[in-house]
Amino acid sequence: MATSKDYRLGEYAYPRGWFMVGRSADATTKPEAVRYFGEDLVLYRGESGRVFLMEAYCPHMGTHLALNTTSYVVVDGTQVEGDNIRCPYHAWRFGPDGRCNEIPYSPAPPPKKACLKSWPVTERAGCLWVWHDPESVAADYPLPDFAQWDDPQWINWDIEFLGTLNSHPQEIVDNMADKGHLVPVHGSQDMELFENIFDGHVCKQILKAGHRTLNSGDEGMTNDTWYTGPGILQSAMVGDYPSHMLIAHTPVDDGVVKVWYGLFVKAPNPVPTEEDAAIATAYCDAGVKAFAQDFEIWANKRPCIHPMMVRGDGPFDKVRIWYKQFFNPRADAHQYQARVNGTYVARGTLRDPWGDAA
Repeated sequence: MATSKDYRLGEYAYPRGWFMVGRSADATTKPEAVRYFGEDLVLYRGESGRVFLMEAYCPHMGTHLALNTTSYVVVDGTQVEGDNIRCPYHAWRFGPDGRCNEIPYSPAPPPKKACLKSWPVTERAGCLWVWHDPESVAADYPLPDFAQWDDPQWINWDIEFLGTLNSHPQEIVDNMADKGHLVPVHGSQDMELFENIFDGHVCKQILKAGHRTLNSGDEGMTNDTWYTGPGILQSAMVGDYPSHMLIAHTPVDDGVVKVWYGLFVKAPNPVPTEEDAAIATAYCDAGVKAFAQDFEIWANKRPCIHPMMVRGDGPFDKVRIWYKQFFNPRADAHQYQARVNGTYVARGTLRDPWGDAA
């Protein structure tokens, strides 16, 4: 398993950015043990309906807040009280800000050091999102709004957890420049164009080609695919039923990620019919199958520390420079952006044949 240091990404093991940490349904008043960014965490929904994420171990004696089934704090259903959470060992209570606000057996005020690190959670489009920053600074770009979620003509996604992948996310992000895999892996035909656009914290791929997995017909597809930061991939696909795909991946440990998938589908009718819903389900299944083709490759390859680039590849080198901005102090991000910002056209397509400029 290769790490961020092996890829020479920068100062930090984990990148700065917005990341998914679960589906809305994953957060309940029963605290859940999760792990992200190399840390054991606890996820729960308070009685107000808000979702909270904080470090897992009580500062009193190191008890995991979620991994208990026999303490009467848990058995009696008193572990979540309002928006607070109690330790199952000595019932110390911690507020949404992570500070201990009650020790039931002690008249003394809680020690100032009795606090848990917490991450603000944003619940949007059926997903739970957090901003992770090694410098502990507020977000410097917004979370996507996923406007289709509130549009009645769009059939909402049902987010699927695809599993844990023992691969560094660098290998996943490389896919943005990987023109060469489209024919052997996805059955792409008659590729009309393939280009990449870099603009600050956004990396985009424009593709027009056939796709045997997503489209069994002869007509080509136009995909506008982009990363907003290092962990949120969206792809807009045109057609009779326009669709909007989400693939989110979040580091668990350095070199291990969790991956989720979702697909919005726009119905041709103002109010989606049962037929529209059935077609949307088929589209979603095809999208999972297409992504599974990539997933299987990543799960069974050794780390690619230095890509052996040849004519016909997309700009792997530019993608990797772009990606480094998130592993280094944000004050240095502009240096990486300046090295790649712009449009890069991959030749060897119908629109852009080899020619003299290849």
